[in-house]
Amino acid sequence: MKRFILTGAPGAGKTSVLRALDDQGYAVVAEAATDVIAAGQAGGTGEPWLETRFTQAIAELQRDRQEQPPVRPGARAQVFDRSPVCTLALARYLTHPVPTALSGEIDRILADGVYERQVLFVRPLGFCAPTAARRISYEDSLVFERIHEEEYIRLGFEIFDIPPGPVGQRAALADRYIRTFLGPE
Repeated sequence: MKRFILTGAPGAGKTSVLRALDDQGYAVVAEAATDVIAAGQAGGTGEPWLETRFTQAIAELQRDRQEQPPVRPGARAQVFDRSPVCTLALARYLTHPVPTALSGEIDRILADGVYERQVLFVRPLGFCAPTAARRISYEDSLVFERIHEEEYIRLGFEIFDIPPGPVGQRAALADRYIRTFLGPE
């Protein structure tokens, strides 16, 4: 089964696009960072991203989800909400040291070709609505987006832009792009 990464700046609309792809029958794998943040906050840590182990915890959960992904019957592709490359970009953005577990996971996914080299990059909508897990300004989200893109390109991935627009239009664009790599059914 082919594995695709869907990523982008915080608040760009990735989750909405992923829900639409899930409705179309894709096997969608949830973002790990949001779950690590929620667990930290539930445990009393208001800003878990300030913890030194934050990016390592994300990388470990991503690995678990990659090894045992939820596969829908009949699904021909999985779409991952972010990847370890995103976690590397997050470590760089937060100026955290890159944990050995994360650098090892980056090496593994590159050597084993775990993900397709074409990354679906959801572009910002022009704003970033804050949530309990997303406390970043729009301007800072653009800085984070640039770091993301630079890391993917540096590691040899190709960026496929999903421009701002209605969710259905964005999901249809992602679907058409993914289908070009799947071949006939």
